[in-house]
Amino acid sequence: MLRSERKSLRRFLVLYMLLMLGLFALGSLLYYRSQEQVMLLQTKSRLMDYAAEQIRRLKRLHEHFPQQNRYPRDPRFRSAIYDLEYVKIFSTLRDGRVDFLGDIYSVGDVIHYVKILDNYYLGAKYLFVEVPRDRSWQQAVLGRIALAGTVLGILLALLGYSLARLFVRPMRQSIRLLDDFIHDTTHELNTPLSSILANIEMIDPAAMKEGDRRRLERIGVAARTVSTLYEDLKFLTLERHRPVRDERFSLDRLLKERLDYFEVMLRSKQLELRTDIAPVTIRADRRLLARLIDNLLSNAIKYNRRGGRIEVSLRPGSLRIADTGVGIDEEALEQIFERYRRFDSSEGGFGLGLDIVKRIADRYGFVIDIRSRKGEGTEITLSWKAEEE
Repeated sequence: MLRSERKSLRRFLVLYMLLMLGLFALGSLLYYRSQEQVMLLQTKSRLMDYAAEQIRRLKRLHEHFPQQNRYPRDPRFRSAIYDLEYVKIFSTLRDGRVDFLGDIYSVGDVIHYVKILDNYYLGAKYLFVEVPRDRSWQQAVLGRIALAGTVLGILLALLGYSLARLFVRPMRQSIRLLDDFIHDTTHELNTPLSSILANIEMIDPAAMKEGDRRRLERIGVAARTVSTLYEDLKFLTLERHRPVRDERFSLDRLLKERLDYFEVMLRSKQLELRTDIAPVTIRADRRLLARLIDNLLSNAIKYNRRGGRIEVSLRPGSLRIADTGVGIDEEALEQIFERYRRFDSSEGGFGLGLDIVKRIADRYGFVIDIRSRKGEGTEITLSWKAEEE
């Protein structure tokens, strides 16, 4: 699966799971509230009985006051009485936060039931009855929500993954068609390209007129451009499953060989080449590093301006290639390693080069640092641990 597919898949799944999580959280909240109301209604009938008993006691106390002046208490509940002006007359409530607008409500760890008195016993208009809040229903409700969340989470995750696969299927089919086209094209390019390059090497430019030499040079530039593209296509379609053969070799010698290969292309675009190459030995697959270097140099040439400059620097632990070309938009830097992504649609190619560079760099743990400014140029630095050399 390509990075673009994985990114689309992740984005879809994240949005899907956030939406499902939000809907489940809303449903759980509504269910919890409804169960709380059921609990309050079940508790209300019991509290109404307690209130009726307390009213009878208040009536007896009112009729025998002041001979009897002890406020009635009950071990099953606490209570309080308030007058018409909401002033407390007497209270044994554990939580003194009272609400005169409702008839039953939860406050803290207790439940209050409010009874409006028809007869002002002891001057009271409001009777509050308080009982501890029963937490057993809450644990049962939370357990059911957790169980439902687990089951639904698994089902929704499976459904979301299936939907995401359907979502990226058109993209995958398009990429597969393009891959098949590239694979078939690669087979067809091999023979004519090899013939062109072989015949160019056999021609002696010294025996040709100046105009013919320039034409031959242009043919050579075009052939090498196609050859670089062919090697990329071959790497992705034909040789990517070939076993990696790591060996110790001179990286500076390989770099100079690849610079010699691109000399005709540099000259055709009148590019100034500045090199600072130190001896470096590294353990890797020579074929893979040749592809990496070729793609970096090819991009530096392709996206450079005519008469521009390319700087190549090799030091133990780092390779730097900078150009004075078109540059890359800052917002596009994060996407340039995606296959089929190109710097500039006006240039040719399939957008394979930096995807190959990223694959090889990841294979050897190279760190890629890209700095670019639109219209000024691009600098790419590969870094690796010195002990790997």
